[in-house]
Amino acid sequence: MRRIVLFGATGYTGRLVADALVKHDAKPLLAARNEAAVAKMAGELGGLEHAVADVEKPGTLRELVDGETVLVSTVGPFLRWGSTAVEAAIDAGASYLDSTGEPPFIREVFERREGAATATGAGLVTAFGYDFVPGNLAAALALERAGAKAAAVRVGYFITGGGVKDAMSGGTAASVAGVMMAPSFAFRDGRLVTERSAKRVRTFDVRGKGLTGISIGCSEHLSLPRLYPSLREVDVYLGWFGPASRVMQGMSMLGEVPGVRGGSDKLVGRFVKGSTGGPGPESRAKSGSLAIAEALDAGGNQLERVELRGPNGYTFTGDILAWGALHAAEHGLEGTGALGPAEAFGLRGLESGCAEVGLSESDVLAQTPGW
Repeated sequence: MRRIVLFGATGYTGRLVADALVKHDAKPLLAARNEAAVAKMAGELGGLEHAVADVEKPGTLRELVDGETVLVSTVGPFLRWGSTAVEAAIDAGASYLDSTGEPPFIREVFERREGAATATGAGLVTAFGYDFVPGNLAAALALERAGAKAAAVRVGYFITGGGVKDAMSGGTAASVAGVMMAPSFAFRDGRLVTERSAKRVRTFDVRGKGLTGISIGCSEHLSLPRLYPSLREVDVYLGWFGPASRVMQGMSMLGEVPGVRGGSDKLVGRFVKGSTGGPGPESRAKSGSLAIAEALDAGGNQLERVELRGPNGYTFTGDILAWGALHAAEHGLEGTGALGPAEAFGLRGLESGCAEVGLSESDVLAQTPGW
């Protein structure tokens, strides 16, 4: 059994992961930069091992990681702080999972870290949370059922029950809004291309109701074409903003105009506010998640459609990261280099793991995961 090291343990997402691990009798080593905070948390969770690790002192993390380690990182923003954990995992040949939802960081892991990780035997599973496991699973199921005729897949992420304020913190919403202003990517005509976030807007029909989302770069664009070579196009849409989706599209267009970025950042602040933490258990229980995937043929005709429903995004992230860490600790990952969710755990394994934490094709939203 490999040792699990949770880096960023004292943060909001880190605590969710730690609680889920302990709930399953795991004893992760908790790592964070604040010695008093991590020691206090380790005591609260039953006397776990803990250590000080700081992204600005890479050696403090590297000494905790070896080839028999599963390193889970929740330290963000990842574009600024994420490289320390990735490099530690690569150097040690370790298994690595993180909670990022930042498209530029995801692309960096797949395009710039792939070779080094393969060389050392490291397996890197980036964006293994609500961003972007549900869409990867829904799309893979739809594509598997569609078979070789599938030439395109489109995915939508939506909130059920409550609104953004119940489902995600203001900080997360602000971060996503900021992503709208930065260059992103998509899979078009059989290749990965750079394009702005929110370039496309699409409405999905769900039982007679239209749910609208804006396009965003995700791990689906990077991992699905490797699993399904017939794919020529991958589209992923984020539906958190509802009627404001067109507004977000306008913001993304402003991001391409030289000298306008600063003003558009102020505009983002009018729609989403920052937060010092995520929602508590009661707020999270008010909302759930919905991922839709539609597999299409070359003529744009729908071949298959999959809907996955599950718990609040934060709840799902904490639980699925814990599941992934435990699975990797016991069985290892199904490959090396940069891996998408289905590549890392196999489609059947990923489907089973998501069902255990409450995400499935069932029409009944699982408010309390039964794993």
